[in-house]
Amino acid sequence: MDLARAAWDVPPLDPELRVALAGLGDTVREPFTPENLAARQERDAAARPRPTVHDLRADGRFEVDELRVPGAPSGQDVTLVSARPAGIAGPLPFLYYMHGGGMITGNAWSVLPRLLREWALTLELAVISVEYGLAPRAQYPGPVEDCYAGFVWTVAHAAGLGIDADRVIIGGKSAGGGLAAALALLIRDRGGPAPIGQLLLCPMLDDRNNTFSSHQMAGVDTWDRTSNATAWQALLGDRYGTADLPPYAAPARATDLSELPPAYIEVGSAETFRDEDVAYAHAIWQAGGQAELHVWPGACHGFDTFAPRAALSQDARDARTRWLRRILTQSDGGKGPGC
Repeated sequence: MDLARAAWDVPPLDPELRVALAGLGDTVREPFTPENLAARQERDAAARPRPTVHDLRADGRFEVDELRVPGAPSGQDVTLVSARPAGIAGPLPFLYYMHGGGMITGNAWSVLPRLLREWALTLELAVISVEYGLAPRAQYPGPVEDCYAGFVWTVAHAAGLGIDADRVIIGGKSAGGGLAAALALLIRDRGGPAPIGQLLLCPMLDDRNNTFSSHQMAGVDTWDRTSNATAWQALLGDRYGTADLPPYAAPARATDLSELPPAYIEVGSAETFRDEDVAYAHAIWQAGGQAELHVWPGACHGFDTFAPRAALSQDARDARTRWLRRILTQSDGGKGPGC
């Protein structure tokens, strides 16, 4: 492929997404750079205040608690936000979730209203959301070790949390999807408690930032290769650009994708991560594993956040829910939620 082209043919955006993005103005496409990173992080935190535990309980519909658990031996404690539908007896399967934000923004609380609304009640599912350290203050391996420590603690204390240690799915979106993929590799290689599935939504997998789609969507996607390079450099520091980076830092570096839990991988046709995500699904298949891949036509990065009512966003949410229900049903001997 010719990466030296001056101009690129770009997949067209879905019409509903194009209208929604036009209404948001230019700020949504303003790239992150090393020079504006600190200001952008401060602005993002101010623009999206995190909900409180009281807010998340939604007038008693959910049981929500903040937990401080031991982190990695050389790190600080990790905060987990535990949420489940109120009034449902018995240990629940649970989704161990890592938020998006390019490893440089976001928090464990803000993703929960959507996760609880879409899945917790419908699937009788608990959610544990992880507050991992953000770059550049926390650099590799800090964030993935935060996620691993929280996962191991959660599984070990499942009985007290009212969750089923044998029915855990790990997942995340964007940077969180990359962390979920890295966590699956880390759990496998350390012999940890195996999840039954990994939900990888437009995952951020490849620090090399040199796929066809990363060049094709430069300056176009809502998260382009400039923002991507800024985020990876913030996460990796002096290790950025090195040849021997471990797959737990960037899962696209993995040479062995065998013995991983079934994966759901989705990405848009008009986004930076398209080619690295498709390649990851292909590598899982080549290793003899199971992956369900969705490439949503005309979708940009974060499309369902920017345009939640668009038909494409609804289709994506439905597909994720079907996969979750199927994985949970298979792990429960075919009984399924509510049976």
